[in-house]
Amino acid sequence: MTSSPTVPAQAELAARFARQLRRAQQLPLPGSRPLTVAARVAGWITPRATEVIAGLPGVHVEDEAAHITAAATRGLNLNAVLLGIAEALRDARCLRAWRGELLDVVGEGRALARIERAAVRPLGLLTQAVHLNAWSPDGRLWIARRALDKPTDPGLWDTLAGGLVAAGEDQETALLRESHEEAGLRAVEIAAHGPLRVVLRMHRRLPEGYQVENLLLCDCVLDAAVAPANMDGEVCEIRCVPVAEVWDMISHGAFTLEAELAILDSLRARAAGAVPAMASTPMQR
Repeated sequence: MTSSPTVPAQAELAARFARQLRRAQQLPLPGSRPLTVAARVAGWITPRATEVIAGLPGVHVEDEAAHITAAATRGLNLNAVLLGIAEALRDARCLRAWRGELLDVVGEGRALARIERAAVRPLGLLTQAVHLNAWSPDGRLWIARRALDKPTDPGLWDTLAGGLVAAGEDQETALLRESHEEAGLRAVEIAAHGPLRVVLRMHRRLPEGYQVENLLLCDCVLDAAVAPANMDGEVCEIRCVPVAEVWDMISHGAFTLEAELAILDSLRARAAGAVPAMASTPMQR
């Protein structure tokens, strides 16, 4: 008879977080170059992507860096140049899948332009991902299993809701959108969520490029009557599980790296005596 999983101690949580943090902090692929957009440092372009876009309007490649600017002589603003780059990367099979979604291109803390979501990894551009750790009143955690046809991490477990901040979108709006799409939650049901905090900035090598991403997280407690349900088909199962079971799943690698880091961050806060936001109630006007 096997023993049941136990709730982790602070030292165990810290050790696991440190181990996974090393997986989330990797140098760019060999041969990658720094990338500037509109003369601001914005990313790390892979050797293959450099080869594909060299010579395109608005692209200038040097030994030490690659540069993207508007191509005024061709009548192309920066967004048009970036669209041409994304299409060239797609045609060269450098993208996992064309998403038809735009993300902000950020350089030195400033939004400079917009680009197709699928193109950000070959260019090593910074993205912002929001995550929600939702707890039940009795201390269990809501988790969601990614659909089996997802192009990234199919079938792995995730935070209840999470996703990238879209172009022109603020972080709170992105959190509310993702919470509704992935868990069917209304804004009033998570109105008392804690503030979004940056857990870390990930730097990770991927088959299609380089992930540079701010992992943002908040916690909330859902009312006992709330039953999350997926709305967009990107989740195949939602469960509410005790912390001991969450820890057992973490120990067996059941979560995506981002979700594990997010959950570990919340568990460490709880072990240190911090608690998530109280159960949300209708906002007072």
